[in-house]
Amino acid sequence: MRIVNTEKAPKALGPYSQGVIANDLLFISGQIPFDPITMQKVNENIKDQTRQCLENIKAIVENAGATIKDVIRCGVFLKNMDDFASMNEVYAEYFSDWKPARSAVEVARLPKDVLVEIDAIVNLKK
Repeated sequence: MRIVNTEKAPKALGPYSQGVIANDLLFISGQIPFDPITMQKVNENIKDQTRQCLENIKAIVENAGATIKDVIRCGVFLKNMDDFASMNEVYAEYFSDWKPARSAVEVARLPKDVLVEIDAIVNLKK
Protein backbone atom coordinates (compact mmCIF):
# COMPACT_ATOMS: atom_id res chain seq x y z
CA MET A 1 0.00 0.00 0.00
CA ARG A 2 1.03 3.57 -0.63
CA ILE A 3 -0.24 6.89 0.73
CA VAL A 4 -1.15 9.62 -1.75
CA ASN A 5 -0.69 13.20 -0.63
CA THR A 6 -0.65 16.43 -2.63
CA GLU A 7 -0.53 20.08 -1.69
CA LYS A 8 -3.02 20.72 -4.50
CA ALA A 9 -5.78 19.31 -2.27
CA PRO A 10 -6.62 20.27 1.32
CA LYS A 11 -4.61 18.67 4.09
CA ALA A 12 -6.42 16.01 6.08
CA LEU A 13 -8.35 17.47 9.02
CA GLY A 14 -7.81 14.36 11.12
CA PRO A 15 -5.96 11.05 11.33
CA TYR A 16 -6.51 9.93 7.73
CA SER A 17 -4.82 10.22 4.33
CA GLN A 18 -6.03 12.07 1.25
CA GLY A 19 -5.79 8.76 -0.54
CA VAL A 20 -4.45 5.23 -0.27
CA ILE A 21 -3.37 2.99 -3.13
CA ALA A 22 -3.99 -0.71 -2.62
CA ASN A 23 -3.20 -3.03 -5.53
CA ASP A 24 -4.55 -1.18 -8.59
CA LEU A 25 -7.09 0.96 -6.76
CA LEU A 26 -6.86 4.44 -5.27
CA PHE A 27 -9.28 5.11 -2.42
CA ILE A 28 -9.81 8.86 -1.97
CA SER A 29 -11.06 10.08 1.39
CA GLY A 30 -14.11 12.30 1.46
CA GLN A 31 -13.23 15.71 0.12
CA ILE A 32 -14.94 18.75 1.50
CA PRO A 33 -15.02 22.12 -0.28
CA PHE A 34 -11.86 23.59 1.20
CA ASP A 35 -9.42 25.64 -0.81
CA PRO A 36 -6.07 23.80 -0.51
CA ILE A 37 -4.11 27.04 -0.12
CA THR A 38 -6.21 28.85 2.47
CA MET A 39 -7.70 25.70 4.08
CA GLN A 40 -10.96 27.62 4.25
CA LYS A 41 -14.40 26.61 3.03
CA VAL A 42 -15.47 28.11 -0.29
CA ASN A 43 -18.70 30.11 -0.16
CA GLU A 44 -22.11 28.75 0.85
CA ASN A 45 -23.20 27.93 -2.71
CA ILE A 46 -23.76 24.21 -3.45
CA LYS A 47 -22.42 24.55 -7.00
CA ASP A 48 -19.17 26.18 -5.89
CA GLN A 49 -18.78 23.69 -3.05
CA THR A 50 -19.37 20.72 -5.36
CA ARG A 51 -16.85 22.10 -7.86
CA GLN A 52 -14.21 22.50 -5.12
CA CYS A 53 -14.78 18.94 -3.87
CA LEU A 54 -14.31 17.62 -7.40
CA GLU A 55 -11.23 19.79 -8.02
CA ASN A 56 -9.72 18.36 -4.84
CA ILE A 57 -10.49 14.83 -6.02
CA LYS A 58 -9.04 15.61 -9.45
CA ALA A 59 -5.79 16.86 -7.86
CA ILE A 60 -5.41 13.67 -5.83
CA VAL A 61 -6.23 11.50 -8.86
CA GLU A 62 -3.65 13.30 -11.00
CA ASN A 63 -1.05 13.07 -8.23
CA ALA A 64 -1.46 9.29 -8.40
CA GLY A 65 -0.85 9.34 -12.16
CA ALA A 66 -4.44 8.88 -13.29
CA THR A 67 -7.18 11.06 -14.77
CA ILE A 68 -10.74 11.85 -13.79
CA LYS A 69 -11.84 9.27 -16.39
CA ASP A 70 -10.25 6.58 -14.19
CA VAL A 71 -12.73 7.23 -11.37
CA ILE A 72 -14.96 4.16 -11.07
CA ARG A 73 -17.13 5.13 -8.10
CA CYS A 74 -18.09 8.22 -6.10
CA GLY A 75 -20.03 8.71 -2.92
CA VAL A 76 -21.82 12.05 -2.52
CA PHE A 77 -22.98 13.21 0.89
CA LEU A 78 -25.36 16.16 0.88
CA LYS A 79 -26.49 18.28 3.81
CA ASN A 80 -29.79 18.86 2.00
CA MET A 81 -31.22 16.63 -0.74
CA ASP A 82 -32.91 19.74 -2.17
CA ASP A 83 -29.41 20.58 -3.47
CA PHE A 84 -29.26 17.36 -5.51
CA ALA A 85 -30.09 18.91 -8.90
CA SER A 86 -27.57 21.74 -8.52
CA MET A 87 -24.88 19.35 -7.30
CA ASN A 88 -25.66 17.01 -10.19
CA GLU A 89 -25.31 19.84 -12.71
CA VAL A 90 -21.72 20.52 -11.62
CA TYR A 91 -20.95 16.81 -11.19
CA ALA A 92 -21.96 16.26 -14.84
CA GLU A 93 -19.30 18.78 -15.94
CA TYR A 94 -16.64 16.42 -14.59
CA PHE A 95 -18.31 13.15 -15.58
CA SER A 96 -20.06 13.84 -18.87
CA ASP A 97 -18.92 11.08 -21.24
CA TRP A 98 -17.67 8.75 -18.51
CA LYS A 99 -20.12 8.11 -15.69
CA PRO A 100 -18.75 6.23 -12.68
CA ALA A 101 -21.00 4.33 -10.31
CA ARG A 102 -22.33 6.63 -7.59
CA SER A 103 -24.42 6.92 -4.50
CA ALA A 104 -25.85 10.19 -3.19
CA VAL A 105 -27.39 10.50 0.25
CA GLU A 106 -28.55 13.21 2.61
CA VAL A 107 -26.76 13.27 5.94
CA ALA A 108 -27.52 15.04 9.19
CA ARG A 109 -24.26 16.97 9.33
CA LEU A 110 -20.91 17.22 7.56
CA PRO A 111 -17.47 18.35 8.81
CA LYS A 112 -17.13 22.11 9.20
CA ASP A 113 -20.84 22.42 8.31
CA VAL A 114 -20.17 22.18 4.56
CA LEU A 115 -23.00 21.45 2.13
CA VAL A 116 -21.36 18.49 0.35
CA GLU A 117 -18.60 15.90 0.72
CA ILE A 118 -17.47 13.53 -2.05
CA ASP A 119 -15.24 10.45 -1.94
CA ALA A 120 -13.99 8.33 -4.83
CA ILE A 121 -12.43 5.05 -5.92
CA VAL A 122 -10.08 5.15 -8.89
CA ASN A 123 -8.80 2.37 -11.15
CA LEU A 124 -5.03 2.77 -11.63
CA LYS A 125 -4.53 -0.28 -13.82
CA LYS A 126 -3.67 0.79 -17.35
